[in-house]
Amino acid sequence: MEPRLVLASASPRRARILRELGVAFRVVVSNADESLVPGEDGAAAVERLARRKALAVARGETLPVLAADTEVVCDGRVLGKPKGAAEAVAMLRGLAGRSHEVVTGLCLVSGDAVRSGVERTQVRFAPMSDAELLWYAATGEPYDKAGGYHVDGRGALFVEAVLGSPSNVAGLPVRLLLRLARELGVDLGWPGA
Repeated sequence: MEPRLVLASASPRRARILRELGVAFRVVVSNADESLVPGEDGAAAVERLARRKALAVARGETLPVLAADTEVVCDGRVLGKPKGAAEAVAMLRGLAGRSHEVVTGLCLVSGDAVRSGVERTQVRFAPMSDAELLWYAATGEPYDKAGGYHVDGRGALFVEAVLGSPSNVAGLPVRLLLRLARELGVDLGWPGA
């Protein structure tokens, strides 16, 4: 199948979601600076970063380009990806037994047209014992995930509830993608595009 889209992301979760939706795509990683601005609101940050990544890749592309950025926000603080076991345990301890927000910014570029948006999902974690925290950190799963967990992996053992888009928690809110594709007239093989 000929690609309909360029995914400006190395995320295997985003690629899996697109494949499951039947979208033919190819990957071009943007290598754009993904640094957060100190004090920046999580929703503003993810939309800004998604736009930066999409526009960086779109310069050399004829196909529409999709980029995303996902962060976990707890108590107004943006949690990135933990850099080691101690940081993962501390991050997860802060999420355990309470709710937090997952925010994803999406940007779709087609020619000179650019559309972006943000999806928000509430996630409630179960309380976690010290043994559970250490076990999960030792699996290595938390290290390349915003907030230090993977909702479709072992991290699902600790997720009590998701209020909002489940695909957003995995990093690609599909209803938002559908809306952006419709706004731009980008045909991804779905109805009404």
